[in-house]
Formats: sequence, C-alpha cells, structure tokens
Amino acid sequence: MKIYFIVNPMSGQGKAYRTIEKKLEEADFEYEIYLTTAPHDATRFVKEKCEEHAGETVRFIACGGDGTLNEVANGAVGFENAEISCCPCGSGNDFVKYYGGADRFSDPKTVATAPVQKIDLIKVGDKYSINVVHFGFDTQVLRTMLKVKHMKLIGGKNAYNTGVVSAVLTGMKNKGKLYADGELLNENGKFLLCTAANCSHIGGKFYCAPKAENNDGMIDVCAVKPISRFRLMNLINAYEKGEHLDDPRFAEIVKYRRCKKFTVEAPEGFCISIDGELTALNKFTCEIVPAAISFAVPAVNAESKDTQKEELHT
Repeated sequence: MKIYFIVNPMSGQGKAYRTIEKKLEEADFEYEIYLTTAPHDATRFVKEKCEEHAGETVRFIACGGDGTLNEVANGAVGFENAEISCCPCGSGNDFVKYYGGADRFSDPKTVATAPVQKIDLIKVGDKYSINVVHFGFDTQVLRTMLKVKHMKLIGGKNAYNTGVVSAVLTGMKNKGKLYADGELLNENGKFLLCTAANCSHIGGKFYCAPKAENNDGMIDVCAVKPISRFRLMNLINAYEKGEHLDDPRFAEIVKYRRCKKFTVEAPEGFCISIDGELTALNKFTCEIVPAAISFAVPAVNAESKDTQKEELHT
C-alpha cells in the first residue's frame, strides 16, 4: 500500500510539517510527505496518484485543517483504490469531533495503519462535502473572518469575535427557500441559519447536527428561523452544546429533517460554506452519496477522551 501524508504547510502556524515529520521518525513503513503549494493542489495531487497507482491501494492522510481534508476527499472520490484519513493540524478541526476529537487522529503512524470504513459524502454541484454545508448567519461570520484575519486589532485571534459582531449586524435575516426531499421548510422564504450535515460540528465548537451519522445515507438538515438579537444571545450556548433538538425554547424556531436531497433557491450573491470553504451559489442541491469513500479510523485511545461514535464505528 502506498501512503502519502499531504501537509498544508500553513497549518498550525507553520508547524504542521515539522510536527508530522518528527512523529514519523520511527515509522516502520514506507511513506511520502507532500507539501501543498496552493489552494486545490491537494485535490490535483490525489487524483494524479490514484491514476498512477491504479490497481494498488493508496492511502492519503490530510495533515491540516478541514479544508485540507476536503481537498483530499474531493481528489479521492470515485477511485476504488483510494483510502483517506487525517492528522488534524487546523484551528477548528470540526470533522474529527464526530469521532470524539483530534486526539484519536494525533499519531500519524496509527492513522497510517488504521482500518477503513465506508462513509458518505454530500455532493454539491461538482464538489463534495465530507463534513457540513452551511449558510446564513454563520457563513457571514466566516466571510468577515476571512476578510479581517490579517488585520491588526480586529484580525488574528480577534477575527472570530469580529465576524460575530458583523453577523449580528447584517446576517440576522437571510433570504432563500429551503427544501428537504421536496418539503418547504420556511414558507416565508427567510431564515437565520441552516446546516446540511454529514457529520456533527461546525465553527470550531458548534454541535449543529446531534443526530448525524456519516454512514446512514442521509443528510441532516437544521434550519433556524429568524429571531431577535436578544433571543439569539440567550440561545447560542444551548445551540453550541447541541441541545437545540430537545430544548423547548427551540421548538418553534428549529426544523430538523433527515433527507437524501436538499435544495436551496436564494437571491443572487448568496454564499455558502462547504467544509469551511466559501462558494458563491444561489441555486443548488445537496445530494447524499452513500458509502462514497473509504476513511481510516484509529481505535479509541484509552488515555484520551475520544469516545463519541465509538460504538457506531467499531
């Protein structure tokens, strides 16, 4: 089996490569490390290697954030000889929270030899999401964060707070009709935020889809109606913890559906996030692709807190 560690050299404030290289010093298997050079370079590299090693199993391990993993998944999908996994080095690492957290994937030697399981992907046009497609309030947060991240005072470690302030001012009422398997979820065509999830977390800490399972052939859609800024501040902690499906305060404002096809019709200029990457789309459909890719999952580390989804995936 060919093993490639695909490293985003910018992840971990530039420390990702040194960290992975050091952890692999005593590896007893052959491998190669590839440093990405530009956006979407990982997708190109994965496709080329899958074609080059046709008939031979090739494992690609994304060493970066959710964006790097997304690029690797988009390169590997459609190739029966491809397996993927990750060593999270990003700031959010949302995808691995589905499996309990980053600790479970922290040892590249363990990830390289872990057993694989088939998981679903969400297809959006010609792109695929391995984690969550989302838009509305939280996408406005992300748009602002990307704009100010290199600015003094409002950027850097303050970029998220700046994004939240911007969204509170401009992203409380978004326009677009949302359809889950043909059912219109918002008759007035307005919403606060919406997620179409294959896994469970977004934004570094928000447990948006508590019921999501990435091998059940379904998309978990959570649509939230527009609410006041004061009410948002009162509810945001419960949403962060994934309590919004059981908390009676959300009963009238949340619609949670599990579907195979999710369609959005929004005005021009609409923007969505696919695993953290902003894309301008105003009319699109998210379709589940069951068992689309082979993903390697290490066993639970007894010394860590990685217990979520253990029974489901072992």
